[in-house]
Amino acid sequence: MRNTNTPVAVEGYPFIAGFAAVAALLALLGQFLHFGFFIPAALFLLLALFSIFFFRNPERTTPPGENVVVAPADGEVIFLGKVTEPHTGAEMEKISIFMSVFSVHVNRAPLTSKVVDSFYNKGKFYDVRDERATFENEQQGLVLESATGLRMVVVQVAGLIARRIICYAKVGDQLTRGRRYGLIRFGSRLDVYLPLGTRIDVAMNQKTVAGETVLGILP
Repeated sequence: MRNTNTPVAVEGYPFIAGFAAVAALLALLGQFLHFGFFIPAALFLLLALFSIFFFRNPERTTPPGENVVVAPADGEVIFLGKVTEPHTGAEMEKISIFMSVFSVHVNRAPLTSKVVDSFYNKGKFYDVRDERATFENEQQGLVLESATGLRMVVVQVAGLIARRIICYAKVGDQLTRGRRYGLIRFGSRLDVYLPLGTRIDVAMNQKTVAGETVLGILP
């Protein structure tokens, strides 16, 4: 898995370097040609600084407990309820977490588990606060199985601005709760589907911290 010991996610390096290089070039041109390049140079420098902020990759302290499910993303809970999970067709408890452009976008495994299935659906780019996003937006999902055989589904959903889903985990991988497994660029959503009987420990509009906030306890 990537980004284990990097304060900034490696996926952000091209953006940071590109914006910083353009800022430096414009500053040099302004100095030698005596043109007014200060404002555009400052703009690209701000973009480079924002990219460092956006791709920040802080360490997290994951709570113990074999059946504890933690939030896979920083953000805000925008949906709670029983639904039919589209990929498996099973009735499950669904928790949706909205990530704004100001959230940490590195995603973490919600449970110590094995990846038993993976799916990718190419789709549209509705605002992720719209429930149509669950069914129609571009998304990458993982079916995870706990040590006791319980299954859950975690889905990275692209949004209106986010157009790039990155998932390192593959079928057969063993994930450790709180471990980094991917990210989504520039605002998005995570849908978490838990088996019926799970004790839900979050509420609507609650803020979550990836790898730390307890979403629920498996039955």
